[in-house]
Amino acid sequence: MFKKGMRILLAAATVAPLLASSAWAAGMMTIIVNDPSNPYWLTEGNVAKAAAEKLGYTASVSAHKGDTNTESNLIDTAITNKSVAIILDPANADGSVGAVKKAVAAGIPVILVNAEINQEGLAKAQLVSNNAQGAALGAQQWVEAIGDKGNYAELFGAPSDNNAATRSNGYETVLSQYPDLKKAAKEVANWDRTQGHNKMQSMLQANPDIVGVISGNDEMALGAIAALKEAGKLANIKVGGFDGSPDAVAAIKAGELQYTVLQPVAVFSQEAVKQADSIIRTGNTGAKSEKQLFDCLLITKDNVDKYTGPFVLSQ
Repeated sequence: MFKKGMRILLAAATVAPLLASSAWAAGMMTIIVNDPSNPYWLTEGNVAKAAAEKLGYTASVSAHKGDTNTESNLIDTAITNKSVAIILDPANADGSVGAVKKAVAAGIPVILVNAEINQEGLAKAQLVSNNAQGAALGAQQWVEAIGDKGNYAELFGAPSDNNAATRSNGYETVLSQYPDLKKAAKEVANWDRTQGHNKMQSMLQANPDIVGVISGNDEMALGAIAALKEAGKLANIKVGGFDGSPDAVAAIKAGELQYTVLQPVAVFSQEAVKQADSIIRTGNTGAKSEKQLFDCLLITKDNVDKYTGPFVLSQ
């Protein structure tokens, strides 16, 4: 598993500086994200592309939208285009192993971001948020918002993504310490706002007495908020999110979302490109381990005004 996570402070100054442009650098760096309609993955792609271009590479951003066949085709394109490195947010912890193997067999170094695969020794690095640490932060804040008793519901992310289970387990570790908090419902909403809305409607119909909703990401949480507003229940049911998206921050300011856990995607997307550049230049990433954790930060009404840009919190 992961070694001890590194402590990251997300200041605006942390995201902006990049390595000086390398005159020697040339070639295509392929960046493959999940779905840029989600602001989290949009930021992931934008930051990585800007970092690569700053270092003198050309860069392309494409999306697999969680489909391993599309992902495999995009890897084939990267191989055909003679990419010098691939930055990949894998579609599936198990299902993406084959795509990574193809790139490695073609001699292209792969750096994984945001999500992991269930095999070590293929990717040169796997850079992800410290999801267990972030989930504990969120769950503690959620209990502070709703109190220590009552029935609640959980919205779970995509089962193909290990992050979903890691966050859910992190929530459970904290919430199980409160015996009067009972999980009345749990639904998979696949990181999606529309699914979060629809699953919240069905959970609310079956469990009208819930006092809170804890969500695996912001998009599902925002969908739940929409459903609760429609039902006239938002004032009495507290919702917590995870990601640190601009829409979640707006919802915190509006008093509709209790908190969000900010993932440092702007930091590790840039770091992934730096490590890819290091591999190309020196043959290694310069990091101590393949799997690298980046700690999350809590955003509440008390510090929301320090949110200075997409997924950036000044300290």
